[in-house]
This record gives sequence, C-alpha cells and structure tokens, in this order.
Amino acid sequence: MGGHIYDRGVDGSECHWARVLAYEPPNRVLLSWDINPQWQVETDPDKTSEWEVSFTAETDSRTRVEIVHRNFERHGEGWEGVRNGVGSDQGWPLYLRRLHDLCSRQAT
Repeated sequence: MGGHIYDRGVDGSECHWARVLAYEPPNRVLLSWDINPQWQVETDPDKTSEWEVSFTAETDSRTRVEIVHRNFERHGEGWEGVRNGVGSDQGWPLYLRRLHDLCSRQAT
C-alpha cells in the first residue's frame, strides 16, 4: 500500500498514474485511476476512480484474473469518456489479452 504505478519515458521522466490502495497477495490489488476525462494525470484523489484486480486459482495451472473498474462518476464532467475508453477494445480487453499472451509464453 502507498506505492504507485508509473510509466517511465525514454528521457527518464516518470508519470505516476495510479496509487496502490490495497494489496492482499495473492488474491487482490486495489488501485486508483489517476487519469482525468482529458486523459491527463489527476492530482486530486477525490476525482479518481478505482480498479481492482483479483486472482482466483481455478486449477493448479490456471488462474482467473478479473478487473473491476468502478466509481467513474468521481471524475466529474466527462466521466463517461473514461468509462468508454477503458472499456473499448484498446482498454482493459487489450491489456487482459496481453497479460494472457505473456503468461502463455512463459508457461511453455
């Protein structure tokens, strides 16, 4: 808890775009979404949504990964654009496919 998710640019700059709100390995992590409807970093924690990633073992070699993104309305005017963006083919579905592909390659 208290950590961040960030991107690091080729110039070494960092963009902190999520905060770790809860960390309960190996079952779940809860993070803020510190990106506003203009797709810029939001510094006011009261204007951020949150997303939870949960991991559920289904078999010895299979884990279900679920993402629930909630409280979009906290972003204020234009919050629907955030919801639509992360729900689009270039949002969570894309990143879940990339995670699946990465895990599949490492398993072989």
